[in-house]
Amino acid sequence: MPDGSEQAEASVRLVKAIGEVPAEQWDACAGPDNPFLSHAFLSALEESESVCPNTGWLPQHLLYEDEAGRLLGAAPLYLKGHSHGEYVFDWGWADAYERAGGKYYPKLLSAVPFTPVTCRKLLIRPDADPVRTSEILAGGLIGVADQHAVSSLHINFPPEAEWELLGEMGFLQRTALQYHWENRSYETFDDFLGSLSSRKRKAIRKERREAAEHGVEILMLTGEAIEARHWDAFYKFYTDTSDRKWGSAYLNREFFALLGERLADRVLLVMAEYEGHLVGGALNLIGNDTLYGRNWGCVADFKFLHFEACYYRAIEFAIERGLARVEAGAQGQHKIQRGYLPVFTYSNHYIPDPSFEGAVKEFLVRESRHMALEKAHLEEGSPYRKAE
Repeated sequence: MPDGSEQAEASVRLVKAIGEVPAEQWDACAGPDNPFLSHAFLSALEESESVCPNTGWLPQHLLYEDEAGRLLGAAPLYLKGHSHGEYVFDWGWADAYERAGGKYYPKLLSAVPFTPVTCRKLLIRPDADPVRTSEILAGGLIGVADQHAVSSLHINFPPEAEWELLGEMGFLQRTALQYHWENRSYETFDDFLGSLSSRKRKAIRKERREAAEHGVEILMLTGEAIEARHWDAFYKFYTDTSDRKWGSAYLNREFFALLGERLADRVLLVMAEYEGHLVGGALNLIGNDTLYGRNWGCVADFKFLHFEACYYRAIEFAIERGLARVEAGAQGQHKIQRGYLPVFTYSNHYIPDPSFEGAVKEFLVRESRHMALEKAHLEEGSPYRKAE
């Protein structure tokens, strides 16, 4: 298991708020590809107090700087008092550890809060040494875990290359499944439909036709087209869905206001309007090559509107913008018949207690086999035409 011995010789420190880091320095390490890693997004979470100690998220962001104080690398990091808002589920681990007499919380988590989106967690400035900086950041994370004497450190939704690198450094490795749509150089939505089997193609056309027959107008809003009234309506949809599914909303209205102020050009808000009233909406963020579907809510019952707003309009937008894929969020096998196929997602885990680590490692071996079998089984239900 990696240790934090490099921390003493490297200029590594923690900050208790993303606001303590100059935005241009953080973004130089995060890069422009993924809006969820941006200083603007992470600071909106903290400044709105959607992420704060009172909600169980204590920022502990890790910084690696050169002698002049220039940021060479960083890792978003939080000390957590629960496992809500993570989408990599460890409730069973917590229960087993506490039944054995341990204290699972607090724990450390490197992730984007409330966001099951694959993106780097070891953020490295392009002109920094990538190998050394990765080693220092990973060692720094371990050092923080040991310093806080936590039960565990989790790195959720890293890209596969980073997951493999951390695995080589001794972190435990875990896999899960999501459903993504891949753009196979389609020029139109009909091109996409043409790649499907006849039965699936007809089913999608039927769903879209019936969704349109309700008389609901779909508004595709981004940038300055998104007004305060749209955010007000979307927040109502979001809280209504949260209350019904989870009992409480993770994000508050102030977060959406800050998101609109700071990242409107990276937001796609798909709003449904019926007889002059906004009745539903889907929030997406626009990356350099990916459209990320995040939240959906609706206060009326229109058959197939969810599929139209969340899946088909996202595909149309991605084709129009030349984006490589659509990530439609966590879970949902119903996405397969609509062109979103199962893909692996990843997480890494550091557990200092050898006995607990051994038990988790044994569990992960069994779970990974199950995930591979499940993925293969789900792929048999692909809606795409079989290759000749």
